[in-house]
Amino acid sequence: MNNGWVTTYANWIIKLRWLVVLVTVAGALAMASGGQYIKFSNDYRYFFTDENPNLKAFEQLERTYTSPDTLLWVLRPNEGKATDPEILAIVKEITERAWQTPYSIRVDSLTNYQHTTALDDDLYVRDLVIDPAEVDPAEVLRIGTTEPAIAKRIISDDGTTTAIFATLKIPRDDITATAAPVAHARAIVADIRERFPDLRIELTGSVMLSTSFSEAATRDLQTLTPGMYVVLALTVWFLIRSISGTIATLIVVGLSAAAAMGFVMGWMGIRLTPPSSGAPTIILTVAVADSIHILVTALVSMQKGMAKREAIVESLRVNFQPVFLTSVTTAIGFASLNFSDAPPFRDLGNTSAVGALVAWILSISFLPALMSILPISAKGSLSKQSEFMERFGEMVIGNRRKILVGMTAVLIGFASLLPQFTFNDRFVEYFDDRMEFRVASDWASDNLTGIYQISYSLYSGDTGGISDPEYLERLEAFANWFREQPEVVHVATFSDVIKRVNKSMHGDDESYYRVPEDRQSAAQFLLLYEMSLPYGLDLNDQINVDKSATKLTITLTDVSTEEMKSIIDRGETWLRENAPDTMYAYPAGQAVMFSFIGISNFEAMTVGTGIALLLISGCLMLALRDLKLGIISLVPNLTPPIAAFGVLALFSTEVGFWSTFVIATALGLIVDATVHFLSKYQRARSEQGKSAEDAVRYAFSTVGTALWVSTFVLIIGFALLAYSPFRVNAMLGIMVAVTVACALIIDFLLLPALLIALDGKRKSDKTTEADADHGSADTPPAASAPA
Repeated sequence: MNNGWVTTYANWIIKLRWLVVLVTVAGALAMASGGQYIKFSNDYRYFFTDENPNLKAFEQLERTYTSPDTLLWVLRPNEGKATDPEILAIVKEITERAWQTPYSIRVDSLTNYQHTTALDDDLYVRDLVIDPAEVDPAEVLRIGTTEPAIAKRIISDDGTTTAIFATLKIPRDDITATAAPVAHARAIVADIRERFPDLRIELTGSVMLSTSFSEAATRDLQTLTPGMYVVLALTVWFLIRSISGTIATLIVVGLSAAAAMGFVMGWMGIRLTPPSSGAPTIILTVAVADSIHILVTALVSMQKGMAKREAIVESLRVNFQPVFLTSVTTAIGFASLNFSDAPPFRDLGNTSAVGALVAWILSISFLPALMSILPISAKGSLSKQSEFMERFGEMVIGNRRKILVGMTAVLIGFASLLPQFTFNDRFVEYFDDRMEFRVASDWASDNLTGIYQISYSLYSGDTGGISDPEYLERLEAFANWFREQPEVVHVATFSDVIKRVNKSMHGDDESYYRVPEDRQSAAQFLLLYEMSLPYGLDLNDQINVDKSATKLTITLTDVSTEEMKSIIDRGETWLRENAPDTMYAYPAGQAVMFSFIGISNFEAMTVGTGIALLLISGCLMLALRDLKLGIISLVPNLTPPIAAFGVLALFSTEVGFWSTFVIATALGLIVDATVHFLSKYQRARSEQGKSAEDAVRYAFSTVGTALWVSTFVLIIGFALLAYSPFRVNAMLGIMVAVTVACALIIDFLLLPALLIALDGKRKSDKTTEADADHGSADTPPAASAPA
């Protein structure tokens, strides 16, 4: 394997070291300067592409009815009921202050609920609570817990918990628009908590969901990235015991992360989200691997007596190809995230891919140039680690048959556990309990109502058709069917409104709490009721402009993805069997969008990961120029994810949105160890004529230390993501760390055993040449032909 040009290149780098350092740093800083233009995305819709059918349905629902943006204040006194006069006074105050929330278009609460009563033939519509000091708490409690529109939505069954809903219309083209309403809402919460310590109040809603995404991203950048830098510094120094080497490595990884973030997020104008906020941590981790291989090889060579310049040149010579290959395969793995249905993970993949390539450029240019400038002393710790790896290699070779059988059995066992997994995506659980939204949503779900809602826009067939008794009866039947389902907490339907108005128009006679008998009466009652409603409390959240359709919304308990899919399927079946085709509708809502994001991404990423695997395998075979080694390399590249998810299956059989990105993220990192091990193995076979066993020994002694050091750093780096408040990032980090750990175990145990078993009988290139020369020397001269 002729690496003469690499040697020439390495000498050129050292000769022009100051120029190389200045040029590479200037280039990286130019890319990083785009960081000043980085902006956060605080819209949960950014997780979905414009072509996503569930997002399209959701936005169509928004265009037809009112905005789905909500803020929800939930409060509960430590003692007493929410209908006690002093609590109602607080509810009324919050209701009035909620109207002052920026972009607020509607506020619903127990106090301003539009209660209908009849006096003779007149219909009266007014606030349920006008003066909290003069109401009958028992009567308010009775109405609140029996009226279908507000029971289990605005007031709990036991009357202890109540909520104030604010509906907002936030402009989509202003990424900072949510800041003002959230600040206003939080100010209300802080004020109420200070003034009324015996009352618990929490803040949730879809606006808080969007805010939580941007706040989680900010927290990751403020804590994980600097924390990762400190951990890397300590880990690298502890493993290589070289201050200069540690400093050089940290500069490389820092420039790589800054350049990638500045270029992709800044100059290209990609908005930052919680997934993409994990890119700096990932890049810092990945960039270390390249630096470690070059640095450790040089330090080990220096410990063996080689001069620093020669050690740097030799390190580049033996590592140039494998470092290039691992960088390319890592970038391919990250780039495969572009197949995802979730744009934030595309951004994560692109940023990490750019970071991996920048890290490679800096590792083969800036790093050796800086190493030649800095004073570097090679201490004995790496020599001891190298000796340990040689002993470890002997153990593996001596027990290769047992290892081959044992590892195969373990991997088959892990593979058998994989069919148990089911998808479960609850968007509330995307955050841990350090996030205000998670705490508030869980508490609201436990004490008042569910967080997950799905809505149907049910078409009547013609303009004004919602007053048709036949349509209303089917609407009521659909609502009643939902109320019988165990997953459903509350149903909001127009049929309840028209039944209540019909009763009031007949002197509050309970026998008239039903759908009007004719379309004309229903239309007249609806018109009269709408004219009686105050500003901001109209029926636009339930009926469309031409009164041809109504929105039915169900609120669910803390359902899993499977339960969500089940109730959607059952609802679809009911509509097809009991309603005309014109009334059929597929549900929409945040819960629907997030529930199926994992499944849709699994389908998309299966294709993306498959293509990435083919490209990476092709790169390996092309680089190794050996079909057999290329095929053998598939085993340590494919089995680590199986092992990692097998380990997970021992603890949990539920996976979520995050699981669809683990393999693509880890794939390039898995290949790292395989490439370096096979590269050294092949070098020993082709350049030094060693047997398979001796080639394995050579690989362990030359690259074993660098492999376990770089892998250890990768594990630490990705494991650090577990501290992210965004659980998608946390689980992604944990599983990639486990996958990389499994990859190292497989590369150190199964791969050597496979190489000896499958490649052991093949003679090395030099042995073949020697045999040929020896055969020529031993062959007697041919006899002369007879004359």
